[in-house]
Amino acid sequence: MKTVHKKPKLQPETQVKAAKAAPPAKAPRGLPTREQVKAYLAAAEQKIGMREIARAFGVGPDDKKGLRELMKTLASDGVLELAGRKRYREAGRLPETAVVEVTGIDRDGEALARPVAWDGPGRPPVIFMHAEARGQAALAPGARVLARLKPIGADKYEGRTLKRLAEQAGSIVGVFHPHPHGGRIEPTDRRQKAEWMVPPDETMGAFDNEIVRAEPLPGKAFGPKPARITERLGLATDARSVSLIAIATHGIPMDFPEAALKEAAKAKSAPLAKRMDLREVPLITIDGADARDFDDAVFAEPTAGGYRLIVAIADVGHYVRPGSALDRAARERGNSCYFPDRVVPMLPEALSNGWCSLKPAEDRGCLFVEMQINVHGQKQSHRFGRGLMRSAARKTYEQVQAEFEADPTQHAHLYAAHAALSQARLERGTLDLDLPERKVELDADGQVKSVSPRDRLDSHRLIEEFMILANVCAAEELERRNLPCMYRVHAPPSPEKLDNLRSFLATLDISLQPGDQLHPRDLDRVLKLVAGTDKSSLVNETVLRSQSQAEYGAENIGHFGLALTKYAHFTSPIRRYADLLVHRALISGLKLGADGLSEEDMRQFEDTAALITATERRATLAERDSTDRYLALFLQHRVGEVFSARVSGVTKFGLFVTLPESGASGFLSMANLPDDFWMHDEAGQSLIGKRSRKTYQLAQVLDVRLLEARPVTGGLLFSPADGVPGAYSRGPSSTRKSPAKHKSKRRR
Repeated sequence: MKTVHKKPKLQPETQVKAAKAAPPAKAPRGLPTREQVKAYLAAAEQKIGMREIARAFGVGPDDKKGLRELMKTLASDGVLELAGRKRYREAGRLPETAVVEVTGIDRDGEALARPVAWDGPGRPPVIFMHAEARGQAALAPGARVLARLKPIGADKYEGRTLKRLAEQAGSIVGVFHPHPHGGRIEPTDRRQKAEWMVPPDETMGAFDNEIVRAEPLPGKAFGPKPARITERLGLATDARSVSLIAIATHGIPMDFPEAALKEAAKAKSAPLAKRMDLREVPLITIDGADARDFDDAVFAEPTAGGYRLIVAIADVGHYVRPGSALDRAARERGNSCYFPDRVVPMLPEALSNGWCSLKPAEDRGCLFVEMQINVHGQKQSHRFGRGLMRSAARKTYEQVQAEFEADPTQHAHLYAAHAALSQARLERGTLDLDLPERKVELDADGQVKSVSPRDRLDSHRLIEEFMILANVCAAEELERRNLPCMYRVHAPPSPEKLDNLRSFLATLDISLQPGDQLHPRDLDRVLKLVAGTDKSSLVNETVLRSQSQAEYGAENIGHFGLALTKYAHFTSPIRRYADLLVHRALISGLKLGADGLSEEDMRQFEDTAALITATERRATLAERDSTDRYLALFLQHRVGEVFSARVSGVTKFGLFVTLPESGASGFLSMANLPDDFWMHDEAGQSLIGKRSRKTYQLAQVLDVRLLEARPVTGGLLFSPADGVPGAYSRGPSSTRKSPAKHKSKRRR
């Protein structure tokens, strides 16, 4: 017999649609369990007050205090969150209204979005936006709107625009193809599934295969959306346009305001004045062969108990004053962006390649930190100052390594200090991921000449250790003086990500410490267990995906990966705005000049932290997209060839595979697997054929055939080299009906 549950009476303002999770009318007296409260809030589509929760579970007056304590505990454990005075909602639940950003367009031309503010576990939920009202332009990627949200499933919401935010209108970047009635724009972003139609009088004279930027126009609620071309960026067939696509897609500003250029042009050599004269100290810069700016120099010499180190950094604060046009432009950019064929700098070239570049045999202003370490690499003391230096030499990593190997007396003190610092790092127990970086080399015509892993030499590690120690000193100095600090923070992995990592490692018979006891050295131990095996690169990538993203913050929570309690970026103010703020704070705290932190800097500290974290991630995505497009350009002439690949991801829609030869990654769709009924085993990270029992598993090596390479989007499509593609996909993404006895398995 079916049991009938009564819906608890709620106040008018909280008549939630989630009554299906309401507890029975005859709820036991006393306190509900954690699971009952969690289930009740999970089903609610709005925030719930303490009074409603007490009434729903029949909590009497004597147990009200206990209920309050239970709710506080659930909130502190992250199970639920406060949503106003004495009101709660499920943790990770989006509010009823929120600012959302459009991230993609589905095949029907409708917008997909994500919340702008998201600090919940895992990826942000997907928001399916309703079509805009008649007469309103469609939402374009990058547009931000205030939306009313309604949950429609696990991590899924329906959104309706309440108000458009004019400062974030969004734009379309794609390849133009003309036709007699205007033209169409093929998006360059793989997330954009639908094309845009361009009326005849809105083409701006664009040619076929030209990369354009456009803005949406008012149109019908359904069907193809119209757009107006606003900028022509170059031909898609020109290899030099590859980086331009990434720059335009991610909205990275390329041109400096005229006022900022004028300020940079007026820059002059920094005077000695009250600076410490370091021109006799043989500081040298060590950078990549393709480096375009040199903003750090190093020196080391032995002392009675260890080593004296000096790290000197270009004095960018001398030229970029708070509130100036240069400062506003630098803050907007947040950082420089590096592509195979160009750099989009944070500062104009007159500074980044001129007065703020530590060129050999030229006087340059600097901020320096002098550090004393013992023979075990432990810091004994440090002091900061403002100086005038003259670089003794501009060296590349390869030069320094070759010179030291040919004659160990060359750079002996630098390498000895590096050995001591490496020992201290080993004892500290840091996470040392081995993820080879791919170097894309172009020829004179901008075509891809080669793709190869960048060498990681001891000279690279030397500079890294010197810079980390200098950054630690900066954070310690500012904290000691109670001054604002733009910390570089890295939170420990979330429990959800650790659970996933633990499950994955279990398939390799590797155990991991419980989450509340985890230290970076525990993860590093895992990496050492697989070092030198065919599982190494996959485990390194999986451990990387389990990590929280590092970010900037005004509050210090430490740096998990480096196993450091205090850390800030100090060493690259030419290319990172965070470092410039740290320089200004040191100048203020140490009374090194009148160009330190301004009141406006301090008022904006938290906003600036959020901004430069966002610009850093924007740059990372743009650089990665550019590399993907160059790799597709590199491989487009090899369509039809067979490659050895490694399965780097398993989904219910197919496999992601990576080519070790070039580092290129692409997708092998379920539709291209051999004809079978494919079941997705999420825990085992595999696809299993129902009839054939053939298995595709994470880390598996297989031969694949390249079916398609699209430089415009950076997309690569593969098929198994030895398989006959099915006429249709029979996996979880298939729309074909299967016999009833298989239905439950297809929903796994």
